[in-house]
Amino acid sequence: MYDIQSVRSDFPILSREVNGKPLVYLDNGASAQKPQVVIDAVTRGYAEEYSNVHRGLHYLSNLATEKYEGVRGTVARFLGAASEDEIILNSGTTEGINMVAYGWAMPRMEAGDEIVLSIMEHHANIVPWHFLRERQGVVIKWVDVEPDGSLDPQKMIDAIGPKTKLVGITHMSNVLGTVVDVKAICTAARDKGVPVLVDGSQAAVHMSVNVADIGCDFYAVTGHKLYGPSGSGAIYVRKDRMAEMRPFMGGGDMIRDVTRDTVTWNDPPMMFEAGTPGIVQTIGLGVALDYMTGLGMENIAAHEAKVRDYARDRFKGLNWLQVQGDAPGKGAIFSLSIEGAGHAHDISTVLDKKGVAVRAGSHCAMPLMDAMGINATCRASFGLYNTEAEVDVLIDALELCHDLFA
Repeated sequence: MYDIQSVRSDFPILSREVNGKPLVYLDNGASAQKPQVVIDAVTRGYAEEYSNVHRGLHYLSNLATEKYEGVRGTVARFLGAASEDEIILNSGTTEGINMVAYGWAMPRMEAGDEIVLSIMEHHANIVPWHFLRERQGVVIKWVDVEPDGSLDPQKMIDAIGPKTKLVGITHMSNVLGTVVDVKAICTAARDKGVPVLVDGSQAAVHMSVNVADIGCDFYAVTGHKLYGPSGSGAIYVRKDRMAEMRPFMGGGDMIRDVTRDTVTWNDPPMMFEAGTPGIVQTIGLGVALDYMTGLGMENIAAHEAKVRDYARDRFKGLNWLQVQGDAPGKGAIFSLSIEGAGHAHDISTVLDKKGVAVRAGSHCAMPLMDAMGINATCRASFGLYNTEAEVDVLIDALELCHDLFA
């Protein structure tokens, strides 16, 4: 049984007020709140256990190294990877995708080669490929979404041509909540000899992920959305793809020997982890993943689906509210605008006065906004601790907005 009140009690910030109102935190798509066990782990890491990793033989260094390296296995299990050696620890999805761009794609692509992207990618899965477009003449091919916000996997597959060198695809849209059939795309792409990078920043938070079953070559996640610290994250890289990568950054633990004339690299995945890492942040990420696993990813998904369905039904009763995208099986993420209202920032400001925290803007997805013919929305993104009662508070606040702007 999923005890939502017990879950909420694990997150101390949920008991506070904002503008004299109980906090209703619906900005989880941007960054999630942290349970007490993560806060405690971070505090303990700095107050009682801190030292650099991999570089000392004293007690604290050994302890920090053991805890830090243990997270690699935790991430591997969480993502269903065959081996922890397929996990590169980093600062988050943005670093992971840039690592693939610089370490795998850049040495292999030349003018005219193609990268296939969906129009609903986050900028983190767009901008690194623009670097290759600007600097090497790589061509970006775009695949549009359907009117309901869904993405036909066959359209992604059909976009793969003889010059396609990579497919980049989100597993769940951070704007629409659309869940993409990445397995179908990966299966077809592999038959064509084309690797697939999956942005799992949103999906890994809301559903069970098994990269071996999906069949992707790269799968990136970020810790701060997974109820862990900011500055933490990881990317799964299939072993044969990792062997094809060159180092992304130089220094620190990614080397074995350095002389005046030569450098010998460390073995993967250490080859791709230069410098002192986010030690305590990464340890906190491991605790956050253990927390989610303890709740059960299927239980989390079922709870969020219930809240999503309740919110969807409530939204349908507001004929002046526009909801962008309503794909079947979408996640609990809603992009909203009010007919006749001002900018999304104005709506967000009114909601904030009622203690409701939402995101307002383009959500780092400007190509999608352009495709939808809008420049901004308010996004209500739900997490494992949100409730139907909080949906009701959101509805009341939206109705106040409508009354003010009508």
